[in-house]
Amino acid sequence: MHLPFGDTINIKRATSIGPMRPHELPEIRHLPLFRDMRQSSFEALMQAAYAQNFPAGLDLIRQGDPADFLHVVMEGLVELYAHWDDHEATMAVVNPVGTFILAATIRDAPYLMSARTLERSRIILVPSSDLRAIFRQDSEFAVSVIQELAGCYRAVVRHAKGLKLRNSRERIASYLLRQSRLAGNAPSYFLPVEKRLLASYLGMTPENLSRILKALEPVGVKIDGMRVVITDRGKLTAFVKPDRLIDGPDLDAVGAVSSLPPVKLAT
Repeated sequence: MHLPFGDTINIKRATSIGPMRPHELPEIRHLPLFRDMRQSSFEALMQAAYAQNFPAGLDLIRQGDPADFLHVVMEGLVELYAHWDDHEATMAVVNPVGTFILAATIRDAPYLMSARTLERSRIILVPSSDLRAIFRQDSEFAVSVIQELAGCYRAVVRHAKGLKLRNSRERIASYLLRQSRLAGNAPSYFLPVEKRLLASYLGMTPENLSRILKALEPVGVKIDGMRVVITDRGKLTAFVKPDRLIDGPDLDAVGAVSSLPPVKLAT
C-alpha cells in the first residue's frame, strides 16, 4: 500500500490505515463533487482511495507541500489555516462529509493552506493523480469540479468583501445573524467552533472578539458562553444591513473554503 505524505511522523500517529467502511462509499457518492460522475469512474477513484484515522491536533498537510491527495472528512473536524512569519489565520473548518483542498489537487500545485485535526478524525485519501485522470475522462465529473471550484471562488470573494468593507463589530453581527438565518431563523444556537477560531476566521484577536460580543447586546444579540441568543432580530438586522452580494445566498457552494461548520441548535 502506498502511504500518504511521505511523512513518518504522521504515519506513526495515524491510529489505523485501511479500506473504507461499507457506509462510507454511499456518503461520498452523495457529495455534489461525485454525485453525477459515471459509476465506473467513481469505482475506479475509490479503488485507489483508502481511509486513515487520526488523533486530535495532528497536522495532515502543510502549505507549500505537493498536493498528493484530495482529503474527504468522514468523521471529526479539520481546520484549514495559513501562516506567514509569526502570524497564523484560520481559513475554514471542514466538517463531515466534506472535501479539501480540490484546487491544488486538480492543478497539481502546492497546497496554499495547512490542515490539522481539531478532534479525532477519519479521513479518506484520494490520490490526486487518479483524480486528474478521471477529470480528463469524465465530462460530468469535470462539470462538478468546475461548479465546486466556482462556489469556492465566490465564497472567498464574499468573505474578502466582508473583511474589507465591514468593521469588526459589523462582521461579527453579520456572522451571527447569517448563522441564525441558515438554521431556519433559529432564535438561539451554539457556536460551532471555539471562539479563538471564530476570531481568526473573522480577522481579529480573541480579545477583540470577546469585547465586541459583549457590546452587541444593544443591537439585539446576547452571548452566554457558546450560546447565541437573538433577543431582537429587527434591531440586529437593521444594524447588519444584510447584503445579498456579501452574505449570499450561495447556499449550494459545498466545500467552499471560506466557511465554518453549521451551528448547533439550542434546546
